[in-house]
Amino acid sequence: MYKLPMNHLSAFDYVIFLMYFVIVSAYGYWVYRSKKKKRTDTKDYFLAEGSLTWWAIGASIIASNISAEHFIGMSGSGFAMGLAIASYEWMAAATLIIVAIFFLPIYIKNKIYTMPQFLSNRYNNTVSTLMAVFWLLVYVFVNLTSIFFLGAIAIETITGIPFNICIIFLAIFSAIITLGGMKVIGYTDVIQVFVLVAGGLITCYMALKLVAEKLDAPSVLASLPLLRSEASDHFHMIFAKGDKFYNELPGIAVLVGGLWINNLNYWGCNQYIVQRALGADLKTGRNGLIFAAFLKLLIPVIVVIPGIAAYVLYQRGYFHSEMLDAAGTVKPDHAYPVLMNLLPAGIKGLAFAALTAAIVASLAGKCNSIATIFTLDIYKKFIKPEASETRLVSVGRWSVVVASLIAIVIAPALRSFDQVYQFIQEYVGFISPGVFAIFLLGFFWKRTTSRAALTASLLTIPLSTFFKFLPTLTSGAIEPIPFLNRMSWVFMIIMGLMVLVTLTDPKSKDNPQGLEIDSSMFKVTPAFTIASVIICGILAALYTVFW
Repeated sequence: MYKLPMNHLSAFDYVIFLMYFVIVSAYGYWVYRSKKKKRTDTKDYFLAEGSLTWWAIGASIIASNISAEHFIGMSGSGFAMGLAIASYEWMAAATLIIVAIFFLPIYIKNKIYTMPQFLSNRYNNTVSTLMAVFWLLVYVFVNLTSIFFLGAIAIETITGIPFNICIIFLAIFSAIITLGGMKVIGYTDVIQVFVLVAGGLITCYMALKLVAEKLDAPSVLASLPLLRSEASDHFHMIFAKGDKFYNELPGIAVLVGGLWINNLNYWGCNQYIVQRALGADLKTGRNGLIFAAFLKLLIPVIVVIPGIAAYVLYQRGYFHSEMLDAAGTVKPDHAYPVLMNLLPAGIKGLAFAALTAAIVASLAGKCNSIATIFTLDIYKKFIKPEASETRLVSVGRWSVVVASLIAIVIAPALRSFDQVYQFIQEYVGFISPGVFAIFLLGFFWKRTTSRAALTASLLTIPLSTFFKFLPTLTSGAIEPIPFLNRMSWVFMIIMGLMVLVTLTDPKSKDNPQGLEIDSSMFKVTPAFTIASVIICGILAALYTVFW
């Protein structure tokens, strides 16, 4: 595992960061104390039922989504491959519109608290429990562990504080927020989003300012077209076959293939994300999701543009040594820390606060989802069904502590991986096609049976593994099938198998667990329609200009 170049904060930077820490912690405590009567209510603790506004929901979704892998990993991808990596963010904006229109009303009408609860109601406890256990394992051993690891590495890189101290600090900070429940997370996330967007935009501005100074551009705005002329290969959204980055983003599949499966599963069938909107009414939840979609459009500006700026400066001979590891290999993930090291005192503190806000918000959101699934879908269902509301909330809090301790112990082992972010994306994606197929047919095809869902859950990982190694098995080729294309193939096969299993089951014709879908559920307000058209128009313009 390579080691990122070390930066250090000034006393003024630490003052700025301390102000951020105190404000977030104090505000979280105030929110926690302001609703004393509901502190032991599970709906309030896990969902903040009825108390989150649309802007709190939208902010919380984005704060939980953005973490160190965006600031470090996605900025590094901007350095390496350019604007094309922004597809993960921009296509997510369109995905959130679909989730708001079609998925959210089904969850709310059926009073869904957790994703396993939906699977239990729609299919059976076997499917539900299998997926609950899987989600818990992935959340604790992959997601939570990786957030702790990448977050601690990022903070160590910028401050010089030892890794172990960084990871303990992150655990304590996130626990302060998480133990107060979803209400505290939702409202503190508003501050977190403001800080991470403000800090990210300032870092982007300073990166463009540096480009203008070093390349003799007349103004900061003039540095944008200069970036495009200096790195024209970094301003294409769609890679042609044969491009060295085609396996990561396989051409038109970004727009019509596997990226949709990846996004729809993440944004529509993921406890970690959907939970923010489940405690609200439909209108508030939808407005929160559309607000999150607008925020998603901003993320590439915050993280990808600085990465491209770092690439152009590197090509011109600036901070050459800082972008290399001990073996002299260029490491794209150095880009954002190097840029932060160039920020003036005070501004660097704000940028550091933005990075920490992203990490802590993701940790808090993930921990709350772990607590929700374990408490409501494992503990209450199988261990102590008669448990009181107070007991369930207590169990939820302790599950956060235990999960965090497990993740902290495991996190240092990730040093053995050179590309942790890419590893997580690919291998969590082994289950995504099956999960999305189970949810999609469960939503919209009343006949879909529990046997079909169980078939999908059992075959998804074997099929994904088969397609990963298929080229090597058939022709000895080293080059694998692109990850997003594999997801498309597995999704189509799983869908076909689920349909076949359902049609061969005579009981499926009168499936009592099928959902009653009313077209009126999917009607939206004129304001939502206008906002959706604006987002789609912006996306169409971006892909047209940067195709």
